[in-house]
Amino acid sequence: MARKLIRRYLPNRQTIRGYRPLRVFGRLLHDPNIWHLNRYSTSGAVAVGLFMAFMPIPFQMVAAGGLAIMLRLNLPLAVALVWVTNPITIPPLFLFCYKIGTWVIGNVDQELAFAWSWEWFRAELVQRSEPLLVGCSIVGFLSALVGYVSARMLWRWHVIRAWEDRKRRRRRNRRANS
Repeated sequence: MARKLIRRYLPNRQTIRGYRPLRVFGRLLHDPNIWHLNRYSTSGAVAVGLFMAFMPIPFQMVAAGGLAIMLRLNLPLAVALVWVTNPITIPPLFLFCYKIGTWVIGNVDQELAFAWSWEWFRAELVQRSEPLLVGCSIVGFLSALVGYVSARMLWRWHVIRAWEDRKRRRRRNRRANS
């Protein structure tokens, strides 16, 4: 049931193979283990996808795909989860990460005096990059940890429930046959 639900929303092999930046991985994309859904590959892919979603780097999907291939995790799931941060959610999430970073580092958040110049942009980027990177790393790690544990627990819950259903079905069949 969970496997069918996950597969319904994930892109297929041809879609991922057709994604141009992932072509650098060549033959590695043909490894069946990166397409298989099991408890290990699913929970690991959730962790990689959520961690990379919070990294303020370009081409997050390629980085998540590379990690998933290297660690032999489910590639479509890792790439899809990067879209937790999309053009709509990036500003509030990265602002939250920046606030966490300033709190951890101990910097006082200064007022932003905006000016349309390259020098201003470069100075602000250098000044505010450390708290942003620290905050993104902390939030990324915590979300990956929570996602990993949640995926493992949900997978286990689903397996236990499926076993109980089978046991009930067998008991019902035995009673009906006797």
